[in-house]
Amino acid sequence: MNASAPIKHTQAESDLLERFDNAKDGLAGSVAVKALREAALGQIRDRGLPHRRVEEYKYSDLRAYMKSAAPLAGSADEAAARSLIETQDGFGDIDRYRIVVANGSYLAALSDVEALASEGVTLTSVAEALAGETGTQLIASPKTGPSDGVVALNTAFLQGGVVMTVAAGVEVSKPVELVQVATSTGAQAVRNRIELGEGAKLRLLETFVGDTGEGELNTVFDYDLADKAALAATRLIVGKTDAAQLFTTIATLGADTELKSLGFIAGPQFTRNQQFINFTGENSEAKIYGVTMAGGKSLADQTLIVDHAVPHCNSREFFKTVLDGEARGVYQGRINVAQHAQKTDGEMMTQALLLSEDAEMANKPELEIFADDVLCAHGATSGQIDEDLLFYLRARGIPEDEAKTLLVLAFLSEAIEEYGEDDVTEGLEARVRDWLANH
Repeated sequence: MNASAPIKHTQAESDLLERFDNAKDGLAGSVAVKALREAALGQIRDRGLPHRRVEEYKYSDLRAYMKSAAPLAGSADEAAARSLIETQDGFGDIDRYRIVVANGSYLAALSDVEALASEGVTLTSVAEALAGETGTQLIASPKTGPSDGVVALNTAFLQGGVVMTVAAGVEVSKPVELVQVATSTGAQAVRNRIELGEGAKLRLLETFVGDTGEGELNTVFDYDLADKAALAATRLIVGKTDAAQLFTTIATLGADTELKSLGFIAGPQFTRNQQFINFTGENSEAKIYGVTMAGGKSLADQTLIVDHAVPHCNSREFFKTVLDGEARGVYQGRINVAQHAQKTDGEMMTQALLLSEDAEMANKPELEIFADDVLCAHGATSGQIDEDLLFYLRARGIPEDEAKTLLVLAFLSEAIEEYGEDDVTEGLEARVRDWLANH
């Protein structure tokens, strides 16, 4: 396709252009922010939604999947949000603080504002921040590359979210759950920024409840870790929905920092969980895990780009996928090592288990190395259940279905347990069992 030639818009793209015209006057932001919104929308107008001719979206063609685009969700109903949170609790009995973003807006009334403040955590509405002098800093991020269509879509329609700042030296005593809620149908575009001061430590739980109907959910999480900070983030992407579920992580790591994350996908028809990890300070480490279960005709995409721009940093990426029916799984992972990023240690592994003959897995691990004193490796496997192991279990009186469940659970639990957050492990493994019971 000639980049300079006008494209023929799909119905969804035409809907998005109309949505912007209808919504732009009511979207938060200064004049400078509005200009960034217009530029982002221009990318959709000129290039369309991400499609298979864009290398990063070769296996997850959003343009082909989205047949139409619903309007943005309206104002949230607090009572409805509270009810959904209580009935669709994603993390069970874990004792935690909670922050609520509903229909794209931060709801202080349902969030543990005072308790978090006593711990040294401040919360600010993204909508308010966009209207201020520094609003452009929230959305003018070159760290994902200027061409990412999902981030551009988020920028154009951004409704709100929350900025959470953990003061220097603070270790938050309990996990913090950031729950996004849909109290009515309609698209949501949310951006949440997590700022950790020097030496701060936080455990973050990310989940979504409710139903956006035909509207896509597009959320960007921006992690900014100052020197010696540590963040462990668990992202739960579950529930049955036909609308596209689009999640983006942009992480910036200072010196001597630790980032650990797990993205857990089970349920949606079209999911893309993409992560951009940027090392900007030496002696830091990132451990990125992924667990994916997909059945029917669903597609689940885990995409990861790790930029080693400075020396003496380590990264580990470990992803597990189980597919049934006609499901398609995608893993795209790339480790970039800059010329001066000597002593980099990067290791990437993706493994897939196919439970049916019609399931498909696209594995695409990559290394792009410009330094000579590094230790980097990647690997990828796809296969079926080991018949010898299945026979071994059945020979000991275990029924076939139960034996398969045990083998699949053991396969996925390797990543869950290596992630190492014990209080979430039990709940995630229970979700694996529930999914297997229905497939």
